[in-house]
Amino acid sequence: MKNIKQIFTALLALAILMLGSSEAQAQNKKSTGKKTTTTTKTTKKKSKAAEPAAPSLVELPYNSNDCLFAIPLTLDKPYGPTTAPDGAGRIQEIVADKAHPNLFEREHNSVWYKVTIPYNGQLEIRIAQNSQWDDYDFLVYRNTGAYFSNQVMLNKVNPVAVNLANIDSAAMFKAVMGKNKQEKASRNQERPHSNTQQKGNKQASSDLPELPNIAPSADAKPTIGMLIDATDRMLTKKQTGNFIQSIPVRAGEEYYIVLDNNTPNGQGHTITATVHVDAYEPLLLFYDKRARKYVDVNLMILERGGKGAERPIVQDEHYRGGRIKFIPDFGYLLYAKKDGYFSIYKEFNSRELMEKGDTVMLYNMERTERGSSFPVSGLYFESGEATMIGNYDSVLTEYLAMFRNHPEVTFLVKGYVQSYGVDAEADMLLSLERAKAIKQWFTKNGIDPKRIATAGMTKNEIKRAAAAALNDKGGFSSIRAELIITGKTAEQ
Repeated sequence: MKNIKQIFTALLALAILMLGSSEAQAQNKKSTGKKTTTTTKTTKKKSKAAEPAAPSLVELPYNSNDCLFAIPLTLDKPYGPTTAPDGAGRIQEIVADKAHPNLFEREHNSVWYKVTIPYNGQLEIRIAQNSQWDDYDFLVYRNTGAYFSNQVMLNKVNPVAVNLANIDSAAMFKAVMGKNKQEKASRNQERPHSNTQQKGNKQASSDLPELPNIAPSADAKPTIGMLIDATDRMLTKKQTGNFIQSIPVRAGEEYYIVLDNNTPNGQGHTITATVHVDAYEPLLLFYDKRARKYVDVNLMILERGGKGAERPIVQDEHYRGGRIKFIPDFGYLLYAKKDGYFSIYKEFNSRELMEKGDTVMLYNMERTERGSSFPVSGLYFESGEATMIGNYDSVLTEYLAMFRNHPEVTFLVKGYVQSYGVDAEADMLLSLERAKAIKQWFTKNGIDPKRIATAGMTKNEIKRAAAAALNDKGGFSSIRAELIITGKTAEQ
């Protein structure tokens, strides 16, 4: 009888998968209508009290409390805060028995997630409950391949991580009340010294752009989860606790996380999955030197490494700054754009960043408006000639990418020479020929020559440069050319 029941349950799961989509629309309409009314009431109450608006809740997708409809998570990106899980779904996939006691006795109010591992490391999970009085448990399974959900339902797959700890309401209430008192006392102590401390920080960093106030992550402080520094390998129903040890994972593996709230009429949560490695996590910012302020950009960063195709780690139309995790020996492509500025396109390896050891990656956003100039140093010419020598390709390639990404921009190449003023006419001609050589390099690499004008130094500029060198006022300038924005093409 037991085998017949198991076979019947498996067939029922397949039937539900085929028929679920037809009922999803009706269920969604019903659910959305009910919860919209609740939200409206909450909004009215908050507007009367003039309180800040609560973060909008992420609606859990239809059937996400069944394994077959698990919600895919993006690593390092919080998912939530969600609406409350409601029920066990169409199938009770997890039921403890004598041979498998460390499972849910049954699913109460569950939701399934899945995550694909892009590189080797330790899988960490952080779960922040919307209500601290809810009693969430979770299990983690590694996907074993075909018919995985059926194998879970028949208890033929064991979880690789278990957190079933009971909530201790009395201890939690005591801890929360004590924490609130400590925070209040701490705020009272810090308030008199805050202005003095801010002034000191500004004075210490007066020669650098002041770092912006980066908004904290949407991921709230976790209440339960799986962390690398946790001590418990597993928490059973007879234990109380919050965190268990992270588990080792390898690139290409897929893991399922089933989260169950034992509390009736509970609330939702926020979940974040992370693969812990010794990563480089600098603060990434974009700065407008002319306006002396940080700017938000449309930012995309792709990760190239591990198994599979390129993985987007940042996709943000209004990126304002934050810490980005770069994995050792992985390649990355960074593309940032903003109206009125030159786009930034960078390809780099994380090892290069780690060797520099900078805690801040600061990119200057250069304006595309007329009059913006870009002094070019590091260029070398044959003495008395207009032939470029040395590693001039790498010096000019950065500017080439700028103008390729903005075909509407026109610019002037102005050449410079190091002169003692003996023959100003010859130096003027040589500076112009060097500007033409640079223009020729740009046109050879795909820039329309109609977009580029050229100019050399004037006689007065040569006299001033010679006087500065002869009077030992700094010697010759290292600037060999200057690229000056002249406007935009008529088509734009």
